[in-house]
Amino acid sequence: MLIKNNKIIKFLLSLYLCLMTYYLYTHQYYNSDIEAYMGLVYKANFPDMKIEEIHKKVYSELKEKDPDTGKVNMERKEEAIGDNSYYKNLSENPKMYEEELQLFTVKPFYNLINSVFFKFGFSASTSTFLITIISYVLIVILIFIFLKKILRNNYLAFILTILISIFKPLLDTSRHATPDGFSTLLLLLSFYFAIMKRNLFVSSIFGILCILTRPEYFIFYAFLSLLVYFFRKDFKFQTKEILFSVGYFTLTFAIIQYFNQIPWSVLFMNQFTKVQLFPISNPDEFNFREYVNCVKGKILFEWNTSYFPLLLIFIIIILDYRLIISKNRKSLIFLGLYVVVYLTVSLRFIMFPTLVNRMMVGFYLVIILSLIAYQNSKKQILADTIEK
Repeated sequence: MLIKNNKIIKFLLSLYLCLMTYYLYTHQYYNSDIEAYMGLVYKANFPDMKIEEIHKKVYSELKEKDPDTGKVNMERKEEAIGDNSYYKNLSENPKMYEEELQLFTVKPFYNLINSVFFKFGFSASTSTFLITIISYVLIVILIFIFLKKILRNNYLAFILTILISIFKPLLDTSRHATPDGFSTLLLLLSFYFAIMKRNLFVSSIFGILCILTRPEYFIFYAFLSLLVYFFRKDFKFQTKEILFSVGYFTLTFAIIQYFNQIPWSVLFMNQFTKVQLFPISNPDEFNFREYVNCVKGKILFEWNTSYFPLLLIFIIIILDYRLIISKNRKSLIFLGLYVVVYLTVSLRFIMFPTLVNRMMVGFYLVIILSLIAYQNSKKQILADTIEK
């Protein structure tokens, strides 16, 4: 009977994922970053192609699928001077477009996967979002596997998986041609192999690939490695394993920064103060006062429009502070994880004052899944505490 029920649940999940795959494929959102990723696909596959030809191919394809590509958006308020007309200028100026591509070379693994899809015969635009759809499917499967092992109830695991799969930031992420969905998958895989399989080597490989997909995840892995070191006996990891992982993460991030041609100050000024035609060849000077004013002006709005305050409420409600006060190690690990997430997000916000939900979905899922795990294990934690 149990085997039959498992087959039914797997069939329903497979059917659901097929439907969602079709939906996501037919409802892709052609976001403003897609033209840069498409350009990098052409550069990788045709290194001798001139930028003018790449520019023409990219915008011809995009305008066929989205006629509004390159038009000025006068409906939204500019966050930075020239913001609304920036992408119109990109569509008309190949030299400006060439410099724009350099902003996106810091995500080499994502760009590599896109190029592989292009080699398989997909169009440049399709190649940039296929990995996002595949990532969504694998994320949902991974969530189901995780919940099955934690809850030991297939029906409850299935229901929660469906609910999490329609979580708005996850669905929005899966409709964008960005590395956010792919980096989320790699993040969850690194957690899965570290926690479920106790294999720090494989976990570190996925962590490295995650950093190569979105370099800012280095901040998270650096803090996380510190947490794992303090609780290494609980995870049964050796000190040398953790040190090697930290070394690999640091080396990966350092290599990305070595080849990165754009300083943080230039990127910040270009994105948050004045959007320029040539942010690399003719950058504005970094103004510390403008930087501080930007952070102060965005801090309340950005945090309140994210899910972090809401998730913090659930963390406060679900964590048992009797166990924390009594220094229960399992409870302290969960508390440490949430501290690491919020420290990471805060530091990231100070550097780039925006908390776009599709960029934060990896952190959201880590919090949600860990809260489910903690709530489910509370009785066992309390029983172990009483026995001691």
